[in-house]
Amino acid sequence: MKIASWNVNSVKARLPRLIDYLNASSVDVLCLQELKTVDETFPREEIEALGYHVETHGQKTYNGVAILSKQPMENVLRRLPGDDSDEQARYIEATINDVRIASIYLPNGNPIETEKFPYKLGWMDRLICQAEKLLDTETPIVLAGDYNVIPQDEDCYDAKAWDGDALTQPQSRHRFRQLLNMGYSDAYRSFTPHVNYTYWDYQRGAWQKDNGIRIDHLLLSPQAADTLTEVGIDKDPRGQERPSDHTPIWINLDI
Repeated sequence: MKIASWNVNSVKARLPRLIDYLNASSVDVLCLQELKTVDETFPREEIEALGYHVETHGQKTYNGVAILSKQPMENVLRRLPGDDSDEQARYIEATINDVRIASIYLPNGNPIETEKFPYKLGWMDRLICQAEKLLDTETPIVLAGDYNVIPQDEDCYDAKAWDGDALTQPQSRHRFRQLLNMGYSDAYRSFTPHVNYTYWDYQRGAWQKDNGIRIDHLLLSPQAADTLTEVGIDKDPRGQERPSDHTPIWINLDI
């Protein structure tokens, strides 16, 4: 079962890239983030024509998450529990082939001196609560998405360049470690010691210089980690015409 995560940075703008990737990757499940569209205008027909089921949680202009799956999805949960007043579309969760999979678009949190940073931390606290409840089910869990957290200094091209950024703040990293400490594993880091990135800014030739960061992650419950056979980051989409600033990260589970 091949599961991938990709922040597409506007599904309408990247639709040709998305179709190319679905055709080339043979991915069974693709978690998308930053759709920047409402559910009604998601390009459902184009994706379904490729043999995928589609579940979305969209929002006009901002945010938005989706799960695309070759198999039917069950028990779909839209919206991260814990705050009924939160209207930002950043979380969707579903069961596919007995694996519980979430697509996550965690808040950026910048600038840290504004209300955006406390919102990020509060959102992470809610994610930790939900992740703990999922662990209690003792089933394979995959928490996939753009976490907007650089876990360690080695996960970015220049740690000093990210000083003061919400992605590297101790509070952000502490909450990411809480997820790991409760039993989830960082699929990429647990499988390979090599540093690789999932995001390159559009500015200052970041892609050409490989000035990237690793902020897209696949966190696995022990039951999922036990079936992990392969992990990869597909860089090709980032080098294509009109790309997203992120690129897909994927795993294979022997399920």
